[in-house]
Amino acid sequence: MEHVHLAVEEDDLYSGYNDYNPTFDSEELENDAGFQQAVRTSHGRRPPVSICNGPSSVTLHIGTLYSCLNNSYVGLLGSTFDPLGQSRGPAPPLEAKNEDTPEEKIKILEKKVNDLIEESCMAQSMGALQLALEKAKEAGRKERALVRQREQSGNADHINLDLTYSVLLNLANQYANNEMYPEALNSYQVIVKNKMFSNAGRLKVNMANIYFKQKNYPKAIKFYRMALDQISNVHKEMRIKIMQNIGVVFVRMGQYSDAITSFEHIMSESPNIKTGFNLILCYYAIGDRERMKKAFQKLISVPLGIDDEDKYIPSNDDASSNMVIEAIKNDKLHQMERELKTLAEKYIMTAAKLIAPAIETSFATGFDWCVDMVKTSQYVELANDLEINKAITYLRQKDFNQAVETLKTFEKKDSRVKSAAATNLSFLYFLEKDYDQADRYADLAMNADRYNPAALINKGNTVFVKQDYEKAAEFYKEALRNDSSCTEALYNLGLAYKRLNRLEEALDCFLKLHAILRNSAQVMYQLANLCELLEDPQQAIEWLMQVISVTPTDPHALAKLGELHDGEGDKSQAFQYYYESFRYFPSNIDVIEWLGAYYIETQFCEKAIQYFERATLIQPTQVKWRLMVASCYRRSGNYQKALETYKDIHCKFPENVECLRFLVRLCTDMGLKEVQEYATKLKKVEKMKEIREQRVKSGREGSGRGRREGREGSAGSAGDSHSSSSTKGERLSARMRSLPASNEPYEASSPKELDVSYVDPLGPQMERPKTGAKKRVDDDDFADEELGDDLLPE
Repeated sequence: MEHVHLAVEEDDLYSGYNDYNPTFDSEELENDAGFQQAVRTSHGRRPPVSICNGPSSVTLHIGTLYSCLNNSYVGLLGSTFDPLGQSRGPAPPLEAKNEDTPEEKIKILEKKVNDLIEESCMAQSMGALQLALEKAKEAGRKERALVRQREQSGNADHINLDLTYSVLLNLANQYANNEMYPEALNSYQVIVKNKMFSNAGRLKVNMANIYFKQKNYPKAIKFYRMALDQISNVHKEMRIKIMQNIGVVFVRMGQYSDAITSFEHIMSESPNIKTGFNLILCYYAIGDRERMKKAFQKLISVPLGIDDEDKYIPSNDDASSNMVIEAIKNDKLHQMERELKTLAEKYIMTAAKLIAPAIETSFATGFDWCVDMVKTSQYVELANDLEINKAITYLRQKDFNQAVETLKTFEKKDSRVKSAAATNLSFLYFLEKDYDQADRYADLAMNADRYNPAALINKGNTVFVKQDYEKAAEFYKEALRNDSSCTEALYNLGLAYKRLNRLEEALDCFLKLHAILRNSAQVMYQLANLCELLEDPQQAIEWLMQVISVTPTDPHALAKLGELHDGEGDKSQAFQYYYESFRYFPSNIDVIEWLGAYYIETQFCEKAIQYFERATLIQPTQVKWRLMVASCYRRSGNYQKALETYKDIHCKFPENVECLRFLVRLCTDMGLKEVQEYATKLKKVEKMKEIREQRVKSGREGSGRGRREGREGSAGSAGDSHSSSSTKGERLSARMRSLPASNEPYEASSPKELDVSYVDPLGPQMERPKTGAKKRVDDDDFADEELGDDLLPE
């Protein structure tokens, strides 16, 4: 019982947990006599006893354990713990490489060659073609030095053929990029002829491409075929591309049958959109109707390999999948798919427009066949676009009724197609000046698609012609908000601001438009006109100089330049531009008048005669030009010719007082018998003129003074609101009146008959607002319009 302990008598329930075997007490090793004895003697340094694999029990000597412990902790007891050996100081430096050895020189030179090739490729990618060529040449020089160095060191067998191939290929490519074709061909030839370069034969494709650019088509065919022979059937895609190139070369040579053979093989092996379109072109060139139809069916059946667009439509259920869809909706792959689909649609539309008139007896029947084929294909949404193109083709053929009928069939279609059709109808009615119908269809187009900029432009135009320029400007601004690159809206907005006399805003619009359309003569002319209205003639001259740099034969711009220089007092420059204008367009009466007055002013009356004679041909009912011709003869001293001219004028205009007065004076001075006859006629005509004036005067006196004043006031206001053209007319007439008088007595007593009203030849045409269609700028007509493809649905 003495060894029995009761639980209730226990003082500590947790005793015993801290007890451990003293054998493992490393802290007391210094006080352990056995351990210290083992350290001092060789007992602890004995080799460990191996463990027997037999059935006997394993026995370890305690000295072995002590020896292990001694080896483990002697470092702890004697010095600081340093397992990495850092207390021994830094490691000795690495042995420096000797760069003077041939091996090191070769390695350094090889690295320089690789760096130069890389720099050449980078320069090419950034467009620095000349720099790329220089780097490629330098790489070639370094590589040849490398080969010589290997040969001198006796390592000719270790020449890096891959490096040599890279250098030569890069050099040839850079020569080709810089259009140095003979040098490029020589570099490619070096590679191709070297049997040590494997697969070098395919570089004959590059050589064939160069011959194609040089228009050496027979050699291009030869090298394409040689490359085709050296490329195995495993590389199917490469072979197809080479055969496609061969077909294109045959087309350039006019050998359509050979081209058809290549394209048909491709369409049977690996059909693609571009080859299908080329095949249709070849059939069209040889006029084979049936094969055109078959080729069109093959074209619309070519698989694009594009997944359904529905996968990009987010669903409302799964938030994580919606995030993925948003991420891939506009990624590079989706952009490539869209570009491929757009290209395919473009080829199909172009092919349909091309073959429609050729495959059937009429254009309409052929187009209907194409539409039916498209409706049964994967491009079913193109059917409506094809029908709109059918209507546009009617327009180009001047068949407006058929175009209108075709477009009206879309009124019950979906909104996108309806908007496009209504936009074209609005444009047609606007050109026919049926503004009510144009306004109705513009509203229909806007209701179908409020974001259609062409519809908004057409609506603005219908308001513009009703002179509601504020409202028109709002429609143009809305079109710009929907499409900031819509040049027609920006142009028309500038015109609207100009009509509202908001010249600074109009100038801002046309300056923005000039930044987009750098070579548009219309835009530059408007800028010149606005600068003139803002009383900045020098800037107006600058803009007009840019106009004639784009259209150097435009007579109206040249005449305007002459007018501005004349206003600045530079007569010589004014004469130069007026003369150029007359040379290109010898029927502008204002230019003719200025030139005639200029020659009279400079005392070259004989030269002025030809201009006034031309004015006589242009306006045969205007007596003033004939009188000026006779006056020029008088001024030049040719009185006999002047007399004959006055007699001719009297025969055509027997009641002209000026002519009779000059006839009386000339006959009197020349002592002719006809003087009495002309004097009698002169008195009779003057008496008739007095009677007419008295009748007019009595009629005016019978009218009320207030009404007369009202008429005078309205006439004054009308004169104030007259365009700048009247100013030019007054200036020209003033020039005529201010011409220097000659010493002889035969001067016109009524120079006011020379007053000519000036009509700005560009004004009405330039002020017409643009429709939702493209513009075509001609040399002699700034506002010629044609229907553009921008009215088609996107």
